[in-house]
Amino acid sequence: MIHCFNHKDVYCVMDVASGAIHVVDPLVYDLLIEEVPLTGKLPEDWSYSKEETEEALEEIALLRERGQLYSEDKMESLRKEFPLAPVIKAMCLHVSHDCNLRCKYCFASQGDFKGHREVMTLETGKKALDFLVEHSGQRRNLEVDFFGGEPLMNMEVVKGLVAYGREIEKTKNKKFRFTLTTNGMLLDEKTSDYLNEVMDNVVLSIDGRPSTNDALRKTISGDGSYDIILPKLKYFSQIRGDKPHYIRGTYTGLSLDFSEDLIHLAQEGFTSLSMEPVVCDPSEVYALKEEDLPTIYAEYDKLAEYMLETYGTEKEFDFFHFALDLSGGPCAIKKSMGCGAGSEYIAVTPFGELYPCHQFVGNEAFKLGDLDNGFTQKSKREEFFHLSVLDKEICQDCWAKYHCSGGCHANAWHHQGDMKIPYELGCHMMRKRLELAIYLAVKKREKSEN
Repeated sequence: MIHCFNHKDVYCVMDVASGAIHVVDPLVYDLLIEEVPLTGKLPEDWSYSKEETEEALEEIALLRERGQLYSEDKMESLRKEFPLAPVIKAMCLHVSHDCNLRCKYCFASQGDFKGHREVMTLETGKKALDFLVEHSGQRRNLEVDFFGGEPLMNMEVVKGLVAYGREIEKTKNKKFRFTLTTNGMLLDEKTSDYLNEVMDNVVLSIDGRPSTNDALRKTISGDGSYDIILPKLKYFSQIRGDKPHYIRGTYTGLSLDFSEDLIHLAQEGFTSLSMEPVVCDPSEVYALKEEDLPTIYAEYDKLAEYMLETYGTEKEFDFFHFALDLSGGPCAIKKSMGCGAGSEYIAVTPFGELYPCHQFVGNEAFKLGDLDNGFTQKSKREEFFHLSVLDKEICQDCWAKYHCSGGCHANAWHHQGDMKIPYELGCHMMRKRLELAIYLAVKKREKSEN
């Protein structure tokens, strides 16, 4: 399977199975679009000369011989190389089921995950880290994300668990990579300095311009949060420098001009940005709809052009969804299994309950067990372990399947009621972003060479 697309003056073809991406001229592009290498038949209105057509077909044939075009998809045969049993490598640690914001679109029901507001004890957190080590097999590098609600509302436990993790490292031949996700409300200089010192990554939440952010990200009293958090996020970003951190926002049906929000954040000095499409009940006033797609596509186009304009200048910034490894990307297992929710990745609640990921927390049907009794719902965990892109029928004809790995299981479940049927609106947006990521990589390379 191949995928041909062009954006402005860039013509590309992707070989789906091998992951090879080729920048081609219009002649080769037209040959591939018309499937001439497969059928051997030229369209009646073919306008290129015989000589240049034959030369282009020879180039295509050479790529086919090298396994870089129309290559055989061997992913199914690689299943035998996948792990025989799930091994945990990452944990989302819900240190706080409480929050000091009341974001209207929050999938976690403004922090309490449709349950009681609660924070994790140090004892439960230590059990969780021990559980991760016990179920990590031979993996040395483990990841822990301090999550909420708002994790800074339980800062002393976060500190205690970081210290405990460092002690574990000395005796268990493990290395923890700690991440913390925060809305920034409780960031002060002391807390910022601590996070900068101990966290391998920090995710900071803000939705962009004041009007966009304050429409849905409100304080408990109902006021906007932008003026409170922006100076705090800027201070942290300044002291953080080049160490990993990024700004994460959400765009909704009420903020379809989201490129302006990303440009605003870039102009405020943030250099690593993400803006996620809201995923919510379709009946919500801020929900994204299929009829929004043309506008959404245009916004991604606008963002890509702005990024290209600022590339190589002091205003340059990165956008998470336009980051692409053109050298070959992840291994076959990662391409197939994606995030590994429920198998390589689990979420732990303040009560020590185990879930496949943070987006399933609170849904009793997806509770896998608890820290004291382990995985009591082994069949449900097995379901996740065998839930790869190869098991999703609708994905088999999609050219982007090895880049999204079948999409988010939680989004599929919440929208389709079936984890094997991907969230279609998300598929459309992902494919658009991927094409623009390739376009940007090509254009940036051209600018660098010139």
